[in-house]
Parts: sequence; structure tokens; C-alpha cells
Amino acid sequence: MSTQVREPDGAGSVSGEEDTELHRAIGPKLLLLFIVGDILGTGVYSLTGKIAGEVGGAAWAPFLLAFAVALVTAFSYLELVTKYPTAAGAALYTHKAFGIHFVTFLVAFTVMSSGITSASTASKAFAANLVDGFGLEGEGSGLVLGVALAFMLLVAAVNFRGVGESVKANVVLTCIELSGLLLVILVGVYAATGGQADFSRVAVFDTSGDRSVFVAVTAATSLAFFAMVGFEDAVNMAEETHDPVRTFPRMMITGIGVTGLIYVLVAVFAVALVPVGELGEGDTPLTKVVSAGMPDFPIESVMPFIAMFAVANSALINMLMASRLIYGMARQDVLPPVLGWVHRGRRTPWVAILFTTALALGLVVLVTENSGDAVAALGGTTALLLLAVFTIVNVAVLVLRRDVIERDHFVTPTVLPVVGAVACFFFVLPVTGRDTIEYVIAAWLLGIGVVLWVLTWLANRAFLGKRTYLRDPEDLSGDETVN
Repeated sequence: MSTQVREPDGAGSVSGEEDTELHRAIGPKLLLLFIVGDILGTGVYSLTGKIAGEVGGAAWAPFLLAFAVALVTAFSYLELVTKYPTAAGAALYTHKAFGIHFVTFLVAFTVMSSGITSASTASKAFAANLVDGFGLEGEGSGLVLGVALAFMLLVAAVNFRGVGESVKANVVLTCIELSGLLLVILVGVYAATGGQADFSRVAVFDTSGDRSVFVAVTAATSLAFFAMVGFEDAVNMAEETHDPVRTFPRMMITGIGVTGLIYVLVAVFAVALVPVGELGEGDTPLTKVVSAGMPDFPIESVMPFIAMFAVANSALINMLMASRLIYGMARQDVLPPVLGWVHRGRRTPWVAILFTTALALGLVVLVTENSGDAVAALGGTTALLLLAVFTIVNVAVLVLRRDVIERDHFVTPTVLPVVGAVACFFFVLPVTGRDTIEYVIAAWLLGIGVVLWVLTWLANRAFLGKRTYLRDPEDLSGDETVN
């Protein structure tokens, strides 16, 4: 692993930077907070209990394995983002590596789909925490579903009006998210010093049914990976980061390390304070942990509302990304042009917003009706889609070694992308014990995308006399000024 950086070559130039029209306003600290804030959120707040239900008290093990896979893949992203410091992410890397427009489209649409499933997961978690926070658990699952749908409509309204997501706003929300997890850890330490924690549970692997420990751990790791995603979004900030060649390697590795440590500690204290069976019930496991650790104080009443902030932020960011990706693909003639229509007054892609919101609403309803655990099914689907993308990115970094550029950049050891590609591909396979409904959801989403792509391709050939192609794959990043 090496990071080579040019010396400043002129007045006003900075080593490792390229010319860009965007304002470089993000320094190392802000980038670190962005990465940490993007990873923290829905996963750990809503899925800790589900993961414990898969493997028993050793719930820390899946988080640790997910952290290792994410870290290896992050090294591939680091080489690519410092080699091509533009805001296009996986779609650009795929296009540069393979040059097949349909494959580029599939990667871009898969990333978009992961955003929708992630936002749908967040909406269910938001509803569960709101109902829990106001003490309305006895009102039934219909109330949770209604709140989840209303929340998605609210996200769509905010998205339509225009969301200027600033890094400073992300810092505030990150602090709120982080405070909730640190509260769990501090309560765990307090309970442990008082003799209330049972750490003997932490080493117990208790699988359900006839599953082996291996299958249970891999299934739980597939789900835990949902809590570790988000770091890949940071590559879209490369053009707005000071000296990305130096800054990204240090801050991304630090950010993933910090969040991985927090997740492991949260999992350890969660199972030490709450029996696994009880922890796995419902979608607000961390509230139970705080309540068990400090039963004489009403501090647990704060947790649902902290979790609401965390998952609301995740939903907004993901739906913003998804609608802009759809808009970008429509503008590139790979999806119907109507999906690229922009509202004259708000200057937002309103048709793309309606389309992605409709998909999210449909997922929330259908998965709730056909799965006993909608949060786990949607979260697992998000991880499935992104693991497929990460497999391609790990291969792309090896293919792009033949593209030698004069500017120095971060270089990862060759063995890491190889290990990353194999590991990510393995966790995509059914042998990991992944729930079948996750493949069904992913297939339906990608099927919708392929149908739209084929219709657009045929229309372009029949009426415009041209083949569908990507004029500039960087436009698929979805980055644009939103007022």
C-alpha cells in the first residue's frame, strides 16, 4: 500500500488536487464526520436485535466480519477515487474498466435500487421508533405501516421542494446519531460496573432451527453489512475535498475503524444487558438496552427520538440520491425521457421523485404483507445490492491497473481487491443463508429497470434513429445543485 503525492506545481495549487468547477470546502475533519455520519444510522439502530437472533450472544462477530469486508473494499475505493477524483462513483469506475454501457447502467440502477430499499428500511424503523417513543406499541402493526408510508410521503415533499444537503447539516445529524450510540455504550459501562451485565452471553453462539454456526454467522454478516455501508458515498465528495489524495486514505480508514469499534461495543453491551430472545423482538432494540441498564431513570425515553433523527437522515439522503440517479439516466437516454422532467418553479426532478417514491411505498407495503420482518428483509436487500456492486468495484480496480496515469495516487496491495471481490461475491450467494425474499425484491427492482431500459432503447432506435448510449457516465452520479 502506498500513497504518492506530487509536490505543489504552481501558485495556488495543492498537491493531489486537480482543477474542478466545484468549491473545495471539505477538510479532513469534515470528511471524517461525513463518512462516520453516512455509515451510522438505520442499520445498528434497528438490526442489532435481528443479528443477535441469528447467532445468539455473539452478535459482535457478524459486525466484525462485516467491518473486515467493508474495510477491504474501502481500499479499492481509495485507489479509484484518488486515481479518478470525480463525483461519479461505481458507475464511472465500471464504465472505465469494462466500457459496456448496459453493464454501467445495471451498476447505476443497482446503486439507485439500494438507495430505495435503504430508505424503505429507514421508514419502517422511523415508524417503529415514533410509535415506541409515544408509547403507542399496543395500537397494532397497522399504525406502524401508516406512519412509515406517511414518512415516505414527507420525504418526497421535502425532496420535491429542494434539499440543499450541506456538510454542516450532516455534522449536526451525525452528532445526534453518535450521541445515541455513545449513550448505549456509557449505559453499558455503568451497568457493568454495577454488576448488572452478564458477559457470559457474549461468547455464546445460539443458532435457530437446524442451521449450522457457519450458516448462521454468514447470514447474520450479510445483514450486518447493511450497517457498514455508506462509506462509498464519500467518493462523490472528491471534487469538493482539499487534497483528496492525502485526505481520503486517512479519513476513510479512520471513519470505518471508528464506526466498526462502536458497532462491536454496542453489540457486546446489548447482549450483556438484554436476553437475546427479548432483544430480537421489535425494531427498537437499543431502547431496551438503555432501559435495562438504567431502569431507575427515564433516559430510555430519549432513545426512540434519537433513532428517529438517525434513520430520517438516512432516508432523505438515499431518496435524494435515488431520484437524481433516475434523472441522470433519463437525461442520458437510457431511461424514458419523462423521468428527466424538471419542475420549472422548484427546479427539482419531480417525475423521478414520484417514480422512486412509488417504488419505496410499494416495497414498504408488499414486504410488510409478505415478510414477518420487513426491516430485516429490506435491510438485507440493500446489503445484497451493494455487495454485488462492491464485487464489480473490486474487480474494476484490478482491470484499471492497465490505465496508467501520470498523476500519483493511492495504490492498494493487489491481494486486497482480490480478497474483497471473492468475499463480496460470496455474501451475494444463497449459500450464506440469505432470505429468499431479498433476491425477489432485488430481482423485481432490477427487472423494472431493465424493462424501462429496453423500452427506451427501442424507442430511440425507432423514432430517433440512434442507439442508446451513455454520453458521459459521470452524469449518472446524480450530483447537481438542488435549491
